[in-house]
Amino acid sequence: MMMKRKSKIKVPYYEHLMADLETGCIVDDIQQVEDILYVAAKKANSTPLKVAVHKFSPHGITGVILLAESHIAIHSWPEFNYLAVDIFTCGRNGRPRKALEYIQKCFQAKEIKVQEIKEG
Repeated sequence: MMMKRKSKIKVPYYEHLMADLETGCIVDDIQQVEDILYVAAKKANSTPLKVAVHKFSPHGITGVILLAESHIAIHSWPEFNYLAVDIFTCGRNGRPRKALEYIQKCFQAKEIKVQEIKEG
């Protein structure tokens, strides 16, 4: 039987939110997703670096904004009224919950399930 040893790895402070949203609207507009990602980054007290959004055929979008402090990603499945959101921020000044609340409001989320990890 193997015994677990306490890790000596020094981990920087970060917060990671993963959310499943049942949305009340269709997420299928590239410009809308870009705009929402940018504002969400600002709400998270983060520095936006670059946004990339891809629209799938026949529907669905994946969008990510790279942040100086990490990233925010959105993946949509309009056929299921489903949106997956991933927010990872580094440093103690981040406010990932504010970004998630903004995204939730923008996409009229009817139900949300959130997993949260804090380290460091």
